[in-house]
Amino acid sequence: MIHAPGRSAGSLGLVFVKICGITSTDDALLATALGADAVGFVMAPSPRRIAPPRVEEIVRRLPPGVLTVGVFRNEAPQRVIELVNRCGLKAAQLHGQESIAGTQQVRDEVPVVIKAFPGNDEALALAHRYGADLVLVDSDTPGSGRIFDWSLAEGAPSGIRLILAGGLNPDNVATAIDKVRPWGVDVSSGVEVAPGRKDPARLRAFITTVRSVQPAPPAQSDIDDAPYDWQRA
Repeated sequence: MIHAPGRSAGSLGLVFVKICGITSTDDALLATALGADAVGFVMAPSPRRIAPPRVEEIVRRLPPGVLTVGVFRNEAPQRVIELVNRCGLKAAQLHGQESIAGTQQVRDEVPVVIKAFPGNDEALALAHRYGADLVLVDSDTPGSGRIFDWSLAEGAPSGIRLILAGGLNPDNVATAIDKVRPWGVDVSSGVEVAPGRKDPARLRAFITTVRSVQPAPPAQSDIDDAPYDWQRA
């Protein structure tokens, strides 16, 4: 049986939770203490960008069962591999127009790869060709907090583990899960007081709400009911 870091989420009917845009040790520790399965560090141009030495410092403080993710956009595959290894990260999230070959190159050297697509991207229908472990569907303006038409996530091929992002917050995440039935959810601006600074109350409310939802089984019946285990990659 494969499972998410630190828990058997799939067997319990829980939705995987990733908190992105982490820039401080306090926020990273709070997110994990509240039950987040993964934390993301933006290493691409962004108001939430964080330098590799700082990422490495924060990662050293986190529990071993947390999936730590470096977020990149249109970065050279070898550079992604280098930074993931240097910072002690466990996953790379490719959030640009990375090619199939480039994504597969990263996956050959990194335990877990998340490939992100805007909901309106025609390439989403080809997501299974990229070889990523997880597929993230976002708005076309990542990190803006803007909600996109969640029905666009239906353009993803069957048989993938889908993470929903884009404008999620404590008030709408339950509706989003009910509508899309994703394997996981990803939030950044929806739990912030300012770019890169998390609001403890909103962070708690978001994770508590997600944990309270009992989603229906995924429509893609060929997905194993348990989340991906990066420790066995």
